[in-house]
Amino acid sequence: MNDPSHHLHDLEAVITADVERSLAEDVGSGDLTAQLIPDHASASACVITRVDGVLFGTEWFSRTFMSLDPDVEIYWHAKDGDAITAGQPLCEIAGNARAMLTAERSALNFLQTLSAVATKTRQFVHAIEGTKARVYDTRKTLPGLRTALKYAVRCGGGHNHRMGLYDGLLIKENHIAAAGGIASAMNRALSLAQQSSFTGAFVQIEVESLMQLHEALSAGAKLILLDNFSIDQLRVAVAECTGRAELEASGGVNLESIREVAATGVDRISVGTLTKDIVALDLSMRFKHH
Repeated sequence: MNDPSHHLHDLEAVITADVERSLAEDVGSGDLTAQLIPDHASASACVITRVDGVLFGTEWFSRTFMSLDPDVEIYWHAKDGDAITAGQPLCEIAGNARAMLTAERSALNFLQTLSAVATKTRQFVHAIEGTKARVYDTRKTLPGLRTALKYAVRCGGGHNHRMGLYDGLLIKENHIAAAGGIASAMNRALSLAQQSSFTGAFVQIEVESLMQLHEALSAGAKLILLDNFSIDQLRVAVAECTGRAELEASGGVNLESIREVAATGVDRISVGTLTKDIVALDLSMRFKHH
C-alpha cells in the first residue's frame, strides 16, 4: 500500500484534536501574562521566516488562533507546499490582542515543526530526482502528531508508510524469531491479510541478508525491506529480484547517501529522520505598534 490516504481523510477532526490538546497543555487554567492587556484590545501581527524552507501547517496555525478568537482575520502570503525564503512575510493576523498572545506559541510550534518536516522531505525527494525510487516515512514520529507529520511528508513530495500497527503487517527480526522463521511468519501473515478484518492491509517483511531475501521470495513476499544492506548488496538484491517483489532500502540513509542508494534500482527508500530528527524552521511573529 503506497498511499494510505484512507487513514488521512478526516483532516478536520485531526486538526481540531491537535489544537485542543496543544492549547490545553499550554494555557491550562488561563494565560496569566495576557491579562496585562485590556480585555477588548485589538492587535495585528506578521509572521516571517528567517530561513529558507517549505511551508506546511497553515491549517493548524490558523485553527489555533480561531479557537480563541472566532473573529480573527488571517491573510496568508504563501500556501502549504510553497518554497519560502528568509525574510519573507508568511501571513498577517488581526484580532483580539489577548487571544493572539495566548495562541502565539502553540500556533508557531505547529507551523515550525510541520514546515521543518516538509522542508526536509523535499530535500530528500530532490536528491533522488531522475531515479525510480520513492521516499517513504516511518513510524518514528513525535507522540500525538503522527497524522500531522505524515501530511507534512506528503506535502514535501514523500510517501507514507504505515500510519500505525493497524494498517499493515511489517514482519521484523523479532517477529521472525518468535514465529519460527521466515516461511512460517510469511504464511501466517498472508493468511491474515486475506481475512476481512485485514482488508487493505499490506504485508512486508524485513530481511538482513541475501540468504533471507531468497527465503522471503520463496515464501511469496511481494514487498521486502532490505535492512542495512550495503550498496553492493542492494545492487545484487535488485538484480536477483527484478519483477518478483518491490524492494525498500532502509537503515541509516541520509542526504549524502540517498542518491547512491536510489541508483541501485530499489523501488522505495524509507527515511526515519524525516519525522524523527526535526530542527524546527526559524519563524517569528512580530506584533505591530498601534
